[in-house]
This record gives sequence, structure tokens and C-alpha cells, in this order.
Amino acid sequence: MNGKLRIPALLAVAALLLLPLTAGTATADGPTVRLSTSQAGAGGSITVSGSGWRPHALLMMLICGQATPARGVIGGTNSCANADGRAVTTDTRGGFSKKMPVSEPPVPCPCVVHVATVEGAKAQADAVLTVAGHAVEPLPAEQTGGRLSILTDTRLDGSSGLLTWFGAPASRTLDFVVGNVGTSPVKDPVFQVGTSHGVFAPQWDDQQWRGTIASGGKARIKLPVELTAGAHGDYTVSLKYGGKVLAEQPWGVERPWGVTLFWILVLLVVPAALFRAGMAVVNRVRPRRAGGIRHRGLRLPELTLRLPKFTVDRTARPQPATTSTLPWFTPDSDPGSAAGRLSAPHDDSPTSPTTPTRKGPP
Repeated sequence: MNGKLRIPALLAVAALLLLPLTAGTATADGPTVRLSTSQAGAGGSITVSGSGWRPHALLMMLICGQATPARGVIGGTNSCANADGRAVTTDTRGGFSKKMPVSEPPVPCPCVVHVATVEGAKAQADAVLTVAGHAVEPLPAEQTGGRLSILTDTRLDGSSGLLTWFGAPASRTLDFVVGNVGTSPVKDPVFQVGTSHGVFAPQWDDQQWRGTIASGGKARIKLPVELTAGAHGDYTVSLKYGGKVLAEQPWGVERPWGVTLFWILVLLVVPAALFRAGMAVVNRVRPRRAGGIRHRGLRLPELTLRLPKFTVDRTARPQPATTSTLPWFTPDSDPGSAAGRLSAPHDDSPTSPTTPTRKGPP
């Protein structure tokens, strides 16, 4: 009986020994990250794979210093080798696998491969990586006194005005409530507010809040946030205290259409003004006409129609009206006249209209 029990136990141990060893596995719950090797030198490469992520999610992989899976990246992405980072998209099951180069981060180790989502719901995971030949320094000690944590969701208060529509810097107020979960009060805490656009690292700005938060107490804090002039697009506002990111808030900034409208008007008005100025110069330098009259514009040639003048002589006697006769009738033989009807005998011989017969005087 003991022999029968011993055989399954040996098989289970052998199966555990034959399982592939994966270096730097993150926590089992939620997204996980695995590395093909736990140690590599600068200039080499490793394969990073993971599972449990959101399907079709865009991820950014970075090698960061002064970080552990338990405490995260203390210095944020400023402690990472951002130039050699790699982006990857998960499959339909939320998994991925991609090769990335090994480079030395700007701060000493301990180092991790930090994987985080770029857009959408925030998720991240770390896997331990030893960069051969890179300096190693202990992490800064954790605060043993007062510790602040976010109690409510952060929000951005405020709206854009007319000047923002014409390119003025957009500004908001970051409103949140923090509580002191430490054993000692926190006086005049200094927060770091950062704004990032797309996949770029946030630019941090130190802001001090005046006041004291007792142990177990809470306080509502409002910090100003401002972007550069003309900034537009999707931004992310991050809040950090004591080297740890407490909250992140998305911020969509509209495009300053007033600037676009201004440039359209400039492109229309300036050419028209230059054309008017050029025409004025042309009118001034154009040669003059005879008589000192300048050409004020395009003129059609002046055409004058000269008609002959007719005069009436009022002293002349009126002439008697003459009656026109046909060419083959003389005035005496004109049948229409009285003399022709009395003196001319009737002639029945035909006459040709082309060869009229003329009679001489008696």
C-alpha cells in the first residue's frame, strides 16, 4: 500500500521539475508578464509574453530602473529606457508575445520590464530583469510617518473660454480628496501633477498644498493644471505623491478652430490688399494723356459721327411739279395728258416697249 502511494508522489515531483521555468512572472491575479530569461546584458534581446490583458489592447513595454514588482516604478517613466521601448497589441484572448532589445535604464537597478496599457482602462504589470553590468543601488526607504491615499475619484473642473478657441492655454482644476493613513500628520505636502499626450511620458510639475492633514484625517485638495498654447487632443493628467502615482484623469481638449479661421481670413485678405496696392501704384506710374488728364481706367475710344449740314434757300421760287412720263411717250403724245388725247390719232399698230415710236413736230 505504501508503495502504491509513493509512486504517484514521485510522478508529481517529476512533473513539477519538468515544467518550464519562467523568469519574472507577475501576480497570478490580473495581467501577467513573463520573460524568456531573467538576466541579459545591454545590446542583447529578450522575449516578453503575457496573458490576462484586455483583448486588442495596445501595450507599451519598457525596461525601468529603481523598481520592483511590489513597489512599482518609483520614479515613473523618467526612470525607464523610453527610446528602446516597444509597443504590442494583445490578441483576442488577451495574450501577447514580442521580442525587445535590452538597454540600460537612466537610473540604477533593481530593474523590471514594465508593461502598461496605453489607452482605455489602466492596467500594468512588472517582471524582474537583471541587466548585466548595470549599477545596482538600494531602493529609497518607504515613509514610516504620514501616508496619503486617494479617497474619492479625481475630477477636472472648469471649462474652455473664447480665448481658448483662439489658441490660449487650456486650464482646469484637479479636484480630489486624500486621507492620511499613516501614523503621523502630513504638513504642507508636495504633489506632482503631470500631463501626457498619447504614448509620451508625462511632464511633472511640483505643486505644494498649504495645510496639515492629521493621522486618520482627510482633506479636499484643488490643484491647477494648464497646457501649452494651442494644445489639443487626448491628454492624461496624473497625480503623484511620494514617488507613487495616486490617480490618473483623462482630458480631451478641442482643437482651437479660431486659429484656423484666422489663417483662412489672412490668406483671403492679404492677397486682396496687395492687389489693391499694386493697382494703385500702376495708376500712379502710368503715363499721362495730352492735356494733363491721367488715365483713370480703361476707356473706350470716343467716336464722333459727323453728319453733313443741309441748308434751305427760302428766297428761291418754287418750281412747278413735273409729271414723270414713260420713256416711249412724249409730253404731247402722253395718253394721260389732254393734248395727247385730242391730237394723237388712234394707231392700231403694235409698238414695242423697247423701241418706242417718236413723232416729230408738225
